Amino acid sequence: MLGPNRYGKAESRVVRIVRDTARHEIRDLNVSTSLYGDFAAAHTHGDQSQVLPTDTQKNTAFAFAKLHGIASPEDYAIALGTRLLDATPAAEGAVVRVEEYAWDRIPVNGFGHDHAFVRRGGEVRTTAVEVTSAGAAVSSGLEDLVVLKSTGSEFKGFLRDDYTTLPDADDRILATALRARWHYRPGAQPDWTTTYESVRALLLETFATTYSRALQETLYAMGRAVLAAHADITRIGFAAPNKHHFLVDLEPFGLDNPGEVFIAADRPYGLIEAEVLREGTT
Repeated sequence: MLGPNRYGKAESRVVRIVRDTARHEIRDLNVSTSLYGDFAAAHTHGDQSQVLPTDTQKNTAFAFAKLHGIASPEDYAIALGTRLLDATPAAEGAVVRVEEYAWDRIPVNGFGHDHAFVRRGGEVRTTAVEVTSAGAAVSSGLEDLVVLKSTGSEFKGFLRDDYTTLPDADDRILATALRARWHYRPGAQPDWTTTYESVRALLLETFATTYSRALQETLYAMGRAVLAAHADITRIGFAAPNKHHFLVDLEPFGLDNPGEVFIAADRPYGLIEAEVLREGTT
């Protein structure tokens, strides 16, 4: 028998240039949409009469970038998901996932140019919106936020067995490419961009100022800081791959290396995942 299923259009690259004034704005999105509901006939009998084509979903994503605009990824995703749900009677829900890539103005004579931009490195802003007849469920987040602290971190007292070779570390580099995703309570309608910037700042500040006895402890502190500051957020989840830095042996060259020169290894790496929930959240 047919099990759960959904279909949609993945990774439509939507770039919106706002030209209302001589000083242009740019929003650069990667948009994925999908619909789920009563589409069994398409699978069992090849009946497409209730199927809104994936090409239509793609076209709607581009059209809504113009018609609705992109005040924030969340607002855009809610509007797009609502439209797709309205246009597809057999659908029970629409899911819209958006990644936003940031651009900075190219500085010219000390000022950002009106219409020339350079792609910013670093993290990607994300959102995932599920729209049903009950309303919109919104989560937001970021990916690839690369952070490093050169001290203020240790890792020791861990479980050992016959295959353990890792020594205790009283002072180590702590680095990760952080992925975070936070969920809003139903009905919440904050200023999405202001909240994103606040959460990002809290994550960075907490990472910087928390003495870390383990990356797990740091993630928990970061999650608690976000929940304490934002009543509209019910939980926040993290995935944090360790970006290991190993001290290089410079003795063959007659040189001391008191924690100054390291080799950065990209794999294998420890992967720490955790979710911090507000009490009473299921």
